[in-house]
Amino acid sequence: MIHTILVAALVIGGMGLVFGIILGIASKIFRADKDERLGLILQVLPCANCGGCGYAGCSSYAQAIINGDAKSNECIVGGTKCSTKISSIMGSNDHFEKKVARVKCAGNCDVSPVKYDYVGIDNCSAALKIASGPKNCTYGCLGVGSCVKVCPQNAISINNGVAFVKESLCIGCGKCVNICPRKLIELIPAKNDYTVTCSSESKSSEVTKVCEIGCIGCRMCVKVCEYGAITIEDNLAKIDPEKCVNCGLCSEKCPRKIIKKF
Repeated sequence: MIHTILVAALVIGGMGLVFGIILGIASKIFRADKDERLGLILQVLPCANCGGCGYAGCSSYAQAIINGDAKSNECIVGGTKCSTKISSIMGSNDHFEKKVARVKCAGNCDVSPVKYDYVGIDNCSAALKIASGPKNCTYGCLGVGSCVKVCPQNAISINNGVAFVKESLCIGCGKCVNICPRKLIELIPAKNDYTVTCSSESKSSEVTKVCEIGCIGCRMCVKVCEYGAITIEDNLAKIDPEKCVNCGLCSEKCPRKIIKKF
């Protein structure tokens, strides 16, 4: 009886030893070497997991950099310092450009009256479904504040019916851009001082009926710009951030005063 038990124990022990050796060899043969740069990049990233880079979190972003699917300059929270360190680790030369959210509408309740007082669901998309929103201008800010709710930095507020971004708090994550049903919020390079604060594509005769300061496409800004940075598209002035040198002449000449300095 004892002999039988000893034999069984030896057999099982022997099998365990053989399988252990096989697994050890297999682990060395099929081992996937971990890229040491991954850990270095994770040490640099702020671990905010804000999603501003377009990935689920900092770990996903770091792996994307290693895989070559993402650049080193896409961490908006880490900014220039983070980008420089990651570029050094990866041996790249990706330059970080800070961007901020700007609301391309200045039509507050004083200059663009409302049709009715909205008291429905506290959501801009819901407000838009009722008679195209509470304001007479069908391009303007709805003023309900969906952008306020999604901002992780509390950088947005509603002032007299229009969303306002405090740029010193904005990290450029783009969440407000994505949630705005009228696409009035745009990420613009922080180095660009001037922005057209209107999104109306209506003709001048229609604009003047619904907003006292809306863009009328008069082309005064186009004529005065020496750098070709401004064009009129769909009755609306647009500034090319790559060509703009922040001279401010367009802002001075605009009769509606909707090209504003930030």
